[in-house]
Amino acid sequence: MADDRRVLPMGDRAWLVELPDLDDALRLFASLTAAHLPGVVEAVPAARTVLVKFDPLTTTADELGTRLASLPAAPKAAASGRLVTIAVHYDGDDLAEVAELLGLSESEVIDRHTAATYRVAFGGFAPGFAYLTGGDPIFDVPRRSSPRTRIAAGSVALAGRFSAVYPRESPGGWQLIGRTDQAMWNLDRDPPAALQPGDRVRFVEAGEPPSVEPAETPTDPPPVEPVETPAAALEIVSVGAQALLQDDGRPGMAAMGVPGSGALDRFALHQANRLVGNPSGTVAIEFAFGGAVRALADVVVCVSGERTSVALTHADGRTTAITHPTPVHLHCGDTLTISPGRGARTYLAVRGGFDVPAVLGSRSSDVLSGIGPAPLRAGAGLAIAAPAGPSTVGEPEPWPRRLSAGVIELPVMLGPRDDWFTDVDELFAQPWTVTPQSNRVGLRLRGHRPLTRAIDHELSSEGMVAGVIQVPPDGQPVLFLADHPVTGGYPVIAVLHSSALDKAGQLAPDQVVRFVRASGSTPQ
Repeated sequence: MADDRRVLPMGDRAWLVELPDLDDALRLFASLTAAHLPGVVEAVPAARTVLVKFDPLTTTADELGTRLASLPAAPKAAASGRLVTIAVHYDGDDLAEVAELLGLSESEVIDRHTAATYRVAFGGFAPGFAYLTGGDPIFDVPRRSSPRTRIAAGSVALAGRFSAVYPRESPGGWQLIGRTDQAMWNLDRDPPAALQPGDRVRFVEAGEPPSVEPAETPTDPPPVEPVETPAAALEIVSVGAQALLQDDGRPGMAAMGVPGSGALDRFALHQANRLVGNPSGTVAIEFAFGGAVRALADVVVCVSGERTSVALTHADGRTTAITHPTPVHLHCGDTLTISPGRGARTYLAVRGGFDVPAVLGSRSSDVLSGIGPAPLRAGAGLAIAAPAGPSTVGEPEPWPRRLSAGVIELPVMLGPRDDWFTDVDELFAQPWTVTPQSNRVGLRLRGHRPLTRAIDHELSSEGMVAGVIQVPPDGQPVLFLADHPVTGGYPVIAVLHSSALDKAGQLAPDQVVRFVRASGSTPQ
């Protein structure tokens, strides 16, 4: 095996290649990018690993694993990149704790943080989030024992030997030492990320003039041509807990920190679109815990999801119950009301799809990165796009039924970091309850007996996939869903089998799950 690497299973559709250090990881990533191995759909470099996702219809896990074990690493690249200066207000919530941990005063922490020149090693976690290396060796700081659910945009943070700036509000477990007003991610900028791999970075205390070398020459924005806004054909009446536009997401962009996102229940999205005659991945509305729409013109819609209650109230007051996923012809003034069922999410597709602009190739709303359409609000109007081609609506189909009335079983595959825990059987031996802190980023789970580690030191950040079960130091697992960070620094004890992702996307707070072993011990 080349350069002491290990090839570890990451669920049934990915491998995690572990290498001795960051330099080896970046060299393997460069080699993998140039090799164009059959079946590889995405590779994500991190501190000392490369995550490799693959298509099981194109290659076998064993074949790809063998190639990854022996693929020669590329030569080391020469250093290059701009110098970017970031002005920081050093008033972070964890500054005093970091100082005490390192045996320094707060002013000494600031002096040492501003004295170093950093380099952007790789991106990840979220769009615009850059992992910076090369700081003072004293900065080797553990993550928080339990991650915060909300960290403000612009927060300057430390974890392990890395420094970083949170590009937008998000959850996270890094130690916060300050904040900056500079935007790290802006879709109106090309490229959107302020920091690119290879850039050099200096932090200065706010008040000193920030700079970027070479200086960017300001240009006048191009003239904006007036665009006729299409008329709304559907009005949002109510949104339940949340209503978002979702399609099949943004696969293949994790290396620049962009999550895959997309519908949490792909089967339901595809079923609703198929029945109204759309391509299966057409953008639809994802309602969490019900919602309602009113027709402002004649449209054809379909609702799908875990068995739920759907009522059509006609403009003249008559009410019809919709008992199956089926095409429904709405006339102007008709209202369709979705009441919560056993599952958390339902999907409303409309013939032609919704006329909203694509962002980075998708019309999905990503709650972690903020990319895509804003969450829908009551009173909002949505225009309908022209159908993609001549197609007909489908026949009614049964509701999907995947959630039982009692404990819900989820099949998982152990690894890649199951050896970090004292007893992996504890994952399977007890039920886990979905907590109210759960969302599209992930399900926070609570068990009576927290999982305990056999290895206590910090894990370097590494690539994540939907379905990973990440375990913070408090021992209570987090099951990542579609809007998950693309990298993470807590060990992954197991990964949900891809066949169960839709089921996981339907789980609601207070539902109880039990993990069971999926067949096979390596990707299938």
